[in-house]
Amino acid sequence: MDVDTRLLRSFVAVAEEGTLTRAAERLFVSQPALTKQIRQLEAQLGARLFTRSRTGMALTEPGRVLSGRAPALLAEWDRVLRETRSAAGRAARVLRVGFMASAANEATPRIIADFTRRRPGWRVDMRQAAWSHPSAGLADGEVDVALLRLPFPGQDALRTEVLFTEDRWVALPAGHPLAARDVIPFRDLWDEPFVAAPPETGWWREHWLATDEREGHPVRIGAVTDQPDDWLSAIANGYGMALAPASAARFYARPGITYRPVSGVSPSRVGVAWSRADDTDPVVRDFVRCCLDNRPRPEESPI
Repeated sequence: MDVDTRLLRSFVAVAEEGTLTRAAERLFVSQPALTKQIRQLEAQLGARLFTRSRTGMALTEPGRVLSGRAPALLAEWDRVLRETRSAAGRAARVLRVGFMASAANEATPRIIADFTRRRPGWRVDMRQAAWSHPSAGLADGEVDVALLRLPFPGQDALRTEVLFTEDRWVALPAGHPLAARDVIPFRDLWDEPFVAAPPETGWWREHWLATDEREGHPVRIGAVTDQPDDWLSAIANGYGMALAPASAARFYARPGITYRPVSGVSPSRVGVAWSRADDTDPVVRDFVRCCLDNRPRPEESPI
């Protein structure tokens, strides 16, 4: 019998977190979807793995046996998968780089050009990820290195270096009364509807809603999107507004949308991330060095 590793990962998350709610947040899936996966695994194994209690999900005896072995099994599979994919890339002289939205802004072409000079014959395969995958495929071994917005879920398990910091602005419908202001205090946005990332993205979503900087004021959600084009359409159509990196005013300019600076909210950071297992990989190290050597110049600031 073959068991889907996705089901084992769901089981391990519930076993370690102790509740479906926390496990769903960790896995970036909905709670009903996670419940379905646990039931699938139980059906395949022919054993009940959890019982519900007042404090959460308690392991049964078969569940305890599986929880003792599954983490090591998954870690070994991840290592094999990562090494196999990495070997395929090395054989083809391709470095897979995941990225979110505009990546490292204007520095991205310089980073790639510098890398190809250091590694003649190598090619950088840039792979854009949806917001529902804020590690841009790095956590799943789909890419070798990633250019990301910090913080992102799972960041603590990876290596990261901050490349630069930029202010968070607000993107809002051009006809909105606040669009006429030069700078908008964040407090003035608290009662406005916001366009948000999917709930399963957890604290990535919370960061871009600035939930922790609202002094307990609840967030109004006007729309949920997972791709830049859908995000822009939702804002232009008046479903809500959204915090965005200041550089979005350059990379995502669109009729019907106005970008304005916001005061009273913390900035956004852009970083490069890679797996701890690749600390000694010379190709990954070269790319990281290129990122650090080609940080945006002061004149590229959107201010």
